[in-house]
Amino acid sequence: MSVHQSAIRWQRNPHEADANTYSRNHQVTLNGGQQLNVSASAEFKGDSSYADPEQMLVSAVSSCHMLFFLAIADFQGYQVESYHDDPVGHLERNDKKGMEVTRIVLSPSITFGGDNIPNQDAISRIHAGAHRNCFIRNSITAEVTINHG
Repeated sequence: MSVHQSAIRWQRNPHEADANTYSRNHQVTLNGGQQLNVSASAEFKGDSSYADPEQMLVSAVSSCHMLFFLAIADFQGYQVESYHDDPVGHLERNDKKGMEVTRIVLSPSITFGGDNIPNQDAISRIHAGAHRNCFIRNSITAEVTINHG
Protein backbone atom coordinates (compact mmCIF):
# COMPACT_ATOMS: atom_id res chain seq x y z
CA MET A 1 0.00 0.00 0.00
CA SER A 2 1.11 3.57 -0.56
CA VAL A 3 -0.18 6.99 0.40
CA HIS A 4 -0.41 9.89 -2.03
CA GLN A 5 -0.75 13.50 -0.90
CA SER A 6 -0.98 16.98 -2.32
CA ALA A 7 -1.62 20.45 -0.93
CA ILE A 8 -4.33 22.69 -2.35
CA ARG A 9 -4.09 26.45 -1.69
CA TRP A 10 -6.74 28.99 -2.70
CA GLN A 11 -7.12 32.60 -1.61
CA ARG A 12 -10.06 34.83 -2.50
CA ASN A 13 -9.27 37.18 -5.37
CA PRO A 14 -11.55 38.97 -7.79
CA HIS A 15 -12.38 37.13 -11.00
CA GLU A 16 -10.43 38.69 -13.85
CA ALA A 17 -13.41 38.88 -16.27
CA ASP A 18 -16.45 38.92 -13.95
CA ALA A 19 -16.54 41.34 -11.02
CA ASN A 20 -19.59 39.56 -9.58
CA THR A 21 -17.68 36.41 -8.69
CA TYR A 22 -14.35 35.10 -7.40
CA SER A 23 -11.26 33.67 -9.07
CA ARG A 24 -11.15 29.89 -9.34
CA ASN A 25 -7.35 29.93 -9.64
CA HIS A 26 -5.39 27.99 -7.04
CA GLN A 27 -2.12 26.14 -6.56
CA VAL A 28 -1.57 22.44 -6.13
CA THR A 29 1.69 21.26 -4.61
CA LEU A 30 2.58 17.62 -5.11
CA ASN A 31 4.64 15.68 -2.62
CA GLY A 32 7.70 16.02 -4.88
CA GLY A 33 7.46 19.79 -4.50
CA GLN A 34 6.12 20.43 -8.01
CA GLN A 35 3.61 23.26 -8.13
CA LEU A 36 0.76 23.38 -10.60
CA ASN A 37 -1.50 26.31 -11.38
CA VAL A 38 -5.04 24.99 -11.45
CA SER A 39 -8.43 26.55 -12.09
CA ALA A 40 -11.90 25.47 -13.09
CA SER A 41 -12.34 24.86 -16.81
CA ALA A 42 -13.12 27.94 -18.85
CA GLU A 43 -16.76 26.79 -19.18
CA PHE A 44 -17.08 27.15 -15.41
CA LYS A 45 -15.45 30.59 -15.07
CA GLY A 46 -11.94 29.23 -14.80
CA ASP A 47 -8.70 30.41 -16.34
CA SER A 48 -8.06 28.55 -19.60
CA SER A 49 -4.29 29.07 -19.24
CA TYR A 50 -4.31 26.88 -16.10
CA ALA A 51 -4.84 23.14 -15.83
CA ASP A 52 -8.31 22.10 -14.70
CA PRO A 53 -9.22 19.06 -12.56
CA GLU A 54 -10.84 17.29 -15.50
CA GLN A 55 -7.65 17.64 -17.58
CA MET A 56 -5.64 16.30 -14.67
CA LEU A 57 -7.97 13.29 -14.33
CA VAL A 58 -7.70 12.51 -18.03
CA SER A 59 -3.92 12.95 -17.87
CA ALA A 60 -3.69 10.70 -14.81
CA VAL A 61 -5.57 7.91 -16.60
CA SER A 62 -3.34 8.26 -19.68
CA SER A 63 -0.14 8.40 -17.64
CA CYS A 64 -1.14 5.36 -15.57
CA HIS A 65 -2.00 3.37 -18.70
CA MET A 66 1.32 4.35 -20.29
CA LEU A 67 3.35 3.35 -17.23
CA PHE A 68 1.71 -0.09 -17.15
CA PHE A 69 2.14 -0.45 -20.92
CA LEU A 70 5.86 0.35 -20.62
CA ALA A 71 6.31 -2.10 -17.73
CA ILE A 72 4.48 -4.94 -19.49
CA ALA A 73 6.27 -4.33 -22.80
CA ASP A 74 9.64 -4.29 -21.03
CA PHE A 75 8.81 -7.47 -19.11
CA GLN A 76 7.92 -9.17 -22.39
CA GLY A 77 11.20 -8.11 -23.99
CA TYR A 78 9.96 -5.23 -26.15
CA GLN A 79 11.89 -1.96 -26.27
CA VAL A 80 9.60 1.07 -26.39
CA GLU A 81 11.39 4.08 -27.87
CA SER A 82 8.54 6.58 -27.60
CA TYR A 83 4.96 6.74 -26.39
CA HIS A 84 2.68 9.66 -27.24
CA ASP A 85 -0.96 10.06 -26.30
CA ASP A 86 -3.56 12.79 -26.76
CA PRO A 87 -6.28 11.61 -24.39
CA VAL A 88 -9.75 13.15 -24.48
CA GLY A 89 -12.21 13.20 -21.61
CA HIS A 90 -15.92 13.85 -22.02
CA LEU A 91 -17.68 15.80 -19.26
CA GLU A 92 -21.35 15.08 -19.72
CA ARG A 93 -24.63 15.41 -17.90
CA ASN A 94 -25.73 12.44 -15.84
CA ASP A 95 -29.32 12.51 -14.53
CA LYS A 96 -28.33 10.99 -11.20
CA LYS A 97 -25.16 12.95 -10.45
CA GLY A 98 -25.37 16.15 -12.47
CA MET A 99 -22.11 16.29 -14.44
CA GLU A 100 -19.33 13.73 -14.60
CA VAL A 101 -16.47 12.59 -16.77
CA THR A 102 -18.28 9.71 -18.46
CA ARG A 103 -15.76 8.67 -21.10
CA ILE A 104 -12.02 8.92 -21.60
CA VAL A 105 -10.49 7.99 -24.95
CA LEU A 106 -6.80 7.18 -25.10
CA SER A 107 -5.07 7.32 -28.49
CA PRO A 108 -1.51 6.18 -27.91
CA SER A 109 1.09 6.13 -30.65
CA ILE A 110 4.04 3.92 -29.79
CA THR A 111 7.38 3.42 -31.47
CA PHE A 112 9.38 0.27 -30.75
CA GLY A 113 13.09 -0.27 -31.25
CA GLY A 114 15.48 -3.16 -31.05
CA ASP A 115 15.21 -6.53 -32.73
CA ASN A 116 12.01 -7.77 -31.05
CA ILE A 117 9.14 -5.71 -32.50
CA PRO A 118 5.66 -6.79 -31.36
CA ASN A 119 2.90 -7.45 -33.89
CA GLN A 120 -0.56 -5.86 -33.54
CA ASP A 121 -1.92 -8.82 -31.53
CA ALA A 122 0.92 -8.51 -29.02
CA ILE A 123 0.40 -4.74 -28.78
CA SER A 124 -3.33 -5.30 -28.19
CA ARG A 125 -2.53 -7.78 -25.40
CA ILE A 126 -0.13 -5.30 -23.78
CA HIS A 127 -2.81 -2.59 -23.94
CA ALA A 128 -5.36 -5.00 -22.42
CA GLY A 129 -2.97 -5.76 -19.56
CA ALA A 130 -2.27 -2.08 -18.98
CA HIS A 131 -6.00 -1.33 -19.07
CA ARG A 132 -6.77 -4.10 -16.59
CA ASN A 133 -4.01 -3.09 -14.16
CA CYS A 134 -4.13 0.73 -14.23
CA PHE A 135 -4.87 1.86 -10.65
CA ILE A 136 -6.45 5.13 -11.76
CA ARG A 137 -8.76 3.50 -14.30
CA ASN A 138 -9.78 0.98 -11.67
CA SER A 139 -10.69 3.87 -9.35
CA ILE A 140 -13.14 5.72 -11.60
CA THR A 141 -16.52 5.00 -13.16
CA ALA A 142 -15.79 6.64 -16.53
CA GLU A 143 -15.54 4.29 -19.51
CA VAL A 144 -11.95 4.21 -20.76
CA THR A 145 -11.32 3.13 -24.34
CA ILE A 146 -8.06 2.74 -26.21
CA ASN A 147 -7.75 3.60 -29.91
CA HIS A 148 -4.53 2.12 -31.21
CA GLY A 149 -3.15 1.15 -34.58
